Amino acid sequence: MRHHATLKWEQQLDKAMQELDHVLEEQFAGKYSRHPARPKRGTTAHHSHDGLFGIYANFTMGIGSQKGKGYVVDIKLVTLENVPTKVRKSIEDTALSELETLLPKYFPSVDLDIAKDGPVIKIYGDLSLGTV
Repeated sequence: MRHHATLKWEQQLDKAMQELDHVLEEQFAGKYSRHPARPKRGTTAHHSHDGLFGIYANFTMGIGSQKGKGYVVDIKLVTLENVPTKVRKSIEDTALSELETLLPKYFPSVDLDIAKDGPVIKIYGDLSLGTV
C-alpha cells in the first residue's frame, strides 16, 4: 500500500513523462522503425507500451550517486536497428532540455532539478509530499 500523496505526486510525474514521450516521438518519428512486436503509437492504454519510445521515471535512494535520491528517467528506444551513440546522446539532450520546461509545468511550487548523474538522467531536489 502506498500513501495517497505519493501516488498523486507520481501521477503528475507520469504526465510529464507522457509529454516527454510525445515530444521525442514527434522529433524522431520515421528515423527508426519500432520493434515489430511493438504496437503503433497511441494504440495502448499507456504511452510506455507503444511507439518508438518507452519512458519511465523510477525512484532511487541514490546510494553511490552524486545527486542523491531522486527519480531516474529511463528512455528506451524500442527498435531492432543499431542506434549510434551520437543519436542516443541527442535523444538524452532533448529529454534534458524538455524536462527543464516540463518539471515547472507539472510541479509549479516544487524546487526540482534535472541533470545527468553519472550515466543516467535524474530528477532530484525537493521530493517532499507537502503537508499530509
